[in-house]
Order: sequence, then structure tokens, then C-alpha cells
Amino acid sequence: MPSSADLLAATPVTRPLGAVPALVALLRFRLGGRPLRLRIAMGLALLAVLGLTVLAAVVPTQVDLPADLIPQVRLYLPAAVLVFLLTSVVSGVSSGGGRELLPADQAVAFPIGSTTDHLASLLWAPLNLAWLVQAWTLVASAAIVGGRGHLGATVLPMLLWVAAATAVAQAVAWGVEIVRQSPHGVLAVRVVWGVLGGAVLVASLTGRAVTAARALGGSLIAGTSSAGSEGRWGVWLLGCVAIVVLGALAVWGGAWAAGQAARRPPRSQSTVETRVYAARPDTRSDFLAMLRIDRASVWRSAPLRRGIIFLAILPMLVALAGQLRWETIPVLPGLVASGVALLFGVNAWCLDARGTLWRESLPVAPRVALAARTWVMVEMLLVSGIATLVVCSVRAGPPARVEQLLATVVAALVISVRIVASSLRWSVRHPYAMDLRRARATPAPPGVMLGYSARLALTSSVTGLLFSAFGQTLAWSWSVGLGALLLATSAVSLVRTARRWDDPVARAVVTRTVSSL
Repeated sequence: MPSSADLLAATPVTRPLGAVPALVALLRFRLGGRPLRLRIAMGLALLAVLGLTVLAAVVPTQVDLPADLIPQVRLYLPAAVLVFLLTSVVSGVSSGGGRELLPADQAVAFPIGSTTDHLASLLWAPLNLAWLVQAWTLVASAAIVGGRGHLGATVLPMLLWVAAATAVAQAVAWGVEIVRQSPHGVLAVRVVWGVLGGAVLVASLTGRAVTAARALGGSLIAGTSSAGSEGRWGVWLLGCVAIVVLGALAVWGGAWAAGQAARRPPRSQSTVETRVYAARPDTRSDFLAMLRIDRASVWRSAPLRRGIIFLAILPMLVALAGQLRWETIPVLPGLVASGVALLFGVNAWCLDARGTLWRESLPVAPRVALAARTWVMVEMLLVSGIATLVVCSVRAGPPARVEQLLATVVAALVISVRIVASSLRWSVRHPYAMDLRRARATPAPPGVMLGYSARLALTSSVTGLLFSAFGQTLAWSWSVGLGALLLATSAVSLVRTARRWDDPVARAVVTRTVSSL
């Protein structure tokens, strides 16, 4: 009988896969467990994205545009190029280095290196509605400026820039994560963000944003696109090569930074979990006790804290920097509320993770726990929406009609309640096992998050535009009546969700799913 040493000697040694083959194997592993129907839907969604990208490039060249639109787009295109980079950096930094293709707890059993993790984050970056909309805007803007001449050469630099800017943002995000995990790194990151935010705000308020964008290189990208439309092939080729080199260096630098970040302990997470919290007096009711638990769960989660802070600050900076009108203000609180719901509301019970088992063992009625979770979501959405509304109102000045102010306030309330109703319905019907303690975690898989963000953004935008039209043209009673009708439909949805939550079987399915980490 052969010994264990003989068996080990006879076992062939397999070399570890490289970063790209490992990424391919990981994708096949993730997709292999999905039903055929879901894989077909994912393929159709990919074709839809590609089709919309083609339409964004072709449609502007086939329609008659206003005469003053082309000079305006040409003027602001360099700024739009840098805004895409800035928002990508903000998204990567707030998510702690980008989305995960495989959660860290599951990746322990697989030989996945930091470079593979970095490439997976780059691959997952387009699964973001804001990223897609900005990319389509850049492509359409380049087509508007270039016209019908050499459309492919006009659009190609913008597509290359979208890829390169995403890689640069990912590398910056990993670098910030390295600094954040060092002693006093959190304070240093906050100071840098404060300085950069102040600089952007000053440049916008003083009317130097476009000049600053040109000086920082935005004109080079826009100029490369214009060179392609005008047939200046030497300049075009040189610009495209420079963008590709920038993207390649960013991918390499991001892989190195990801490896350095992976060797450091998650300081923000460990600090919260190892801190000693003083005991607090007992609450006067079960509802207040559950409310205290839910609020603490939100503020002790690193991705939720960062997301809430960014969503609270960025709209205010946009409002202070831009020229707002009351016709567009009703849309903004809804978009902010949608972003807050995407932090955890669309899969609200994953906030407890394994703690759901303990939570369900408490002698509390099911509807009390549901009411506490609903209240936390409502107050977060309303606080963020009201803060955005106040800053936007100050920036826009007094409204022309009192009906506009009333319609805006009613719109903020209605959109928040509707988002809460939709989020709780999804949370009960489609739970996912996600650990929101990690900075890179999301409440649902990336593809599902893309669908949720599209639905929330569409419904909140349409509702906001409808209230805006009512405030401009109709009496105040129309806005109040429409708000009452929409609130009634949301109340019906909340009641149905509460009845479903009362079902022990449905509650057990949610508990088993979110706690199976």
C-alpha cells in the first residue's frame, strides 16, 4: 500500500492561474449557478446596453439640432469629461475599492489574488446606472460636436476615455483605501476630500469650472474626438494612444494598490466592532428598542456611513455650483432618496445578517420589527431629501408661484414613501445574503442593483416631473390631490407587505436567506 508521501509525490502540481484566466473561471463559476432564464435575461440586458450606446452615437447625427446647442456642448464637453472621472472616483472611494465579484468570506476557499479582484471590480463598474448615463452622455456629446463626419473616429476617443477614467478611478480608490487603513488615515482622507470639494465649489461659483477643466486635460480628450471628426489623423492617433497608455498604467497601478490594500486589516470596520459601547437605559416600548437597534446598525456599517455622507454632500455641492430653476428642483430630492434606498433599503433585512436569527428570537411582534425598519428608512430618506430641498431652494431663489413650493414639498414626501414601499416589498419577496459590514458590500448582487436603481430613478424622476408640471400650471389642490392618491397606493403596498411579513413561512425564508453567510 503506497504511503502518503508516495501519493503526494505522484500528485501533479498545478500552477496557479493567472489573473485573467482566474477572472474567466470566476465568472463561469458565478454564472454557472444561475438559472438559464436569468442568464438569457442578462444576455438581453447586455445587448440592450450595447444598442443604447450605438443609439447615443447615431441619433444626434440624424436629427436637426438647435443652432446654439453645438457651441454650448463644445464649450462644456471638457468639463463633462472630468466630471465623469470625478464621479467615478467618488463612487470607487465610497465603496472602498469597488464592487466585489465574490464576497471576501466566500473567496477564502478559492485561490483568488488581488489582481483578479481588481480586474473584477473594473468589470463590475459599468453595472451602475449613473456610470451608464454619463457614458452615454459623453458619447452623444462627442457625436453632437463632431457631426456626421467620421462618426466612428469621433466616438472612439470617448469610449477609450470612459474605460481609462474608470481604471484611473479604481486605482485612486485603492490608493485611498491604503491611506484610510493607516494610522490617522481616515482624518487625512476627510481633509483631502474637504479641500477638493472646496476647490470644485469655488471654481463653480466663480465661473472658472470650464477653464479649470481645460487646464486639467479635459480639452485634450475633447480635442482628440474633434480631430477624428475633422480628419486630423495624426493628432487623433496620438491622442488615442495616450488614452490607452493612461488606461494601461492605471490598470497596472490599481492592481499593485489592490495588493497593498489586501495586506492591511480593515481599520474602519474593526474600530467599530472592537469599540466598547456604554450601556444605555431601557426604552419605554418594544418599538423604540427595535428602532435603537436599527439606527445603530446603520451607523456602524462602513459603506452605509460613507454612502449617506456622500449623498448628503454631493447634491448640495451641485446645487450651490449650478444654476437651478424651480422647474427642476422637484426631481432632485427623489434622486437623492433613491440613492439612499440603494444603500440598504432594497434588501433591508440584510442589515442584520447573521444577527437576524437573534433578532427573530426576541419577544417582539413581527409588525413591530417591520415598523421600526420602515421608520428608519423613512427618516433617512426624508432627512436627505429635505436637506437637498432646502439647499436647492436657497440657490434657486423664491419661486414664481406658491404652488411650485407646495408641489416640491409634496413630491419629496410622496417619492420618499413610494420608495420605502417598493424597497420593503423587494426586501420581503427577494432577500439576498449580503454582509454590509464590509466597505465594498452592496445590499444585492450588481446586476440586481442595476435593475433596482433603474426602476427607482425612473419612477422618482417621472413623479418629480409630474409634480413640477402641476406646480407650474395648476392650482395647489391638484398637487395635494395627486399626492394623496399616490400616498394611498403606497399605503396599500405597505399593508400588503406587512401581511406577508406576518406569515411565519415567508419570514423564515427571509431569515434563512439573509443569515446564511
